[in-house]
Amino acid sequence: MRVLIADKFEKIGIDALKELGCEVESQPDLGADTLPGALERVDPQILIVRGTRVSAAALKSGASLSLVIRAGAGVDTIDVPAASSLGVFVANCPGKNSVAVAELVMGLLLSCDRRIPDQVAELRAGRWTKGVFSEARGLHGRTLGIVGLGQIGREILTRAHAFGMNVVAWSRNLTPAEATRLGIAYAETPIEVARRADAVTINVAANTETKHLVNAEFLAAMRPGAYLINTSRGSVVDEAALADAITSRGLRAGLDVYEGEPGGAKAEFAPAVVQLPGVYGTHHVGASTDQAQVAIAHEVIHIVEQFLHAGLVPNCVNRLARSSATHVLSVRHHNRPGVLAHVFKVLSDGAINVEEVENIIYHGATATLARIHLDGRPAPEALQAIRSGNSHIISLDLTEIDK
Repeated sequence: MRVLIADKFEKIGIDALKELGCEVESQPDLGADTLPGALERVDPQILIVRGTRVSAAALKSGASLSLVIRAGAGVDTIDVPAASSLGVFVANCPGKNSVAVAELVMGLLLSCDRRIPDQVAELRAGRWTKGVFSEARGLHGRTLGIVGLGQIGREILTRAHAFGMNVVAWSRNLTPAEATRLGIAYAETPIEVARRADAVTINVAANTETKHLVNAEFLAAMRPGAYLINTSRGSVVDEAALADAITSRGLRAGLDVYEGEPGGAKAEFAPAVVQLPGVYGTHHVGASTDQAQVAIAHEVIHIVEQFLHAGLVPNCVNRLARSSATHVLSVRHHNRPGVLAHVFKVLSDGAINVEEVENIIYHGATATLARIHLDGRPAPEALQAIRSGNSHIISLDLTEIDK
């Protein structure tokens, strides 16, 4: 099976893929514009990416493409709807970079508080300006607001407590009881977090609901001079509103992600918000530690191995959670060729679509049970045709799915 790796990827991962019998083509310098051509030339069954954008055009260029693996957590750089329409699985590696991102969050938080990058720049320029930097609030006893308490958020929580910080959090699934168990304050909304915190870190997925979650209203609710940290996705923050809040209310920001950031590893990029005093930016490197990348490589290997040997896709993000099936047809039959072909032919003639199929083989492999999910109820005549049309059918049972 051919695998195209369109980003930097750990050697341990490349070697392991080869040991699985894969034909591996590693092209780490590919970008969004050059990926379609590479997919057309290599024609892989599996594509592995980190930050490279995978467009609908790219997906259409890979005639044999069956699986795209994001060697990281978020999949917003992949056109998942296009992949779904083409029958291409998309999988990710959630939770493997949580510690790395949490460490960067604390680094950005310290940068905002102690202005470490500014001090380094002054010293490199040959200037000793101790008086300018001799004042800092300190983090101990301050309140950190966490918006999104998933795996990354919980790693941040652990480190915030180690710094002696209080924590207030909002998350879609967080309850007051769970907040009490974690030793943190519960907030009913992200806006409430903004009001109650001295610093806020954003850790949510990028989707239509979170686009510009941090907007003018959110920023106006933050305390004057508070710190905002964003290591999630650039679309979550309205950068124009943030720039206004920085200049008008003295906010500081630590940003690892940006609106419209490049899809490749190298490009000209100068976001206006990073030019402002009190803004500390990094290059979307939250997951870029050796530890995180090795863990992600192992997860990619696991996904590929399951796909090769069992036809399974761990961490699949575009499998329909629930199909439109209304009925399940259970066909118990002898394990002989042509039985299911006969069943499907009768269903097709009756304009009944098969949504999902599970075929369970009993011990001894002489009998099987096919559970066929249908988008409608077959007519009695169709059921009778299935029963009488093949001598290997043992029994037939039709049940309605409880919606």
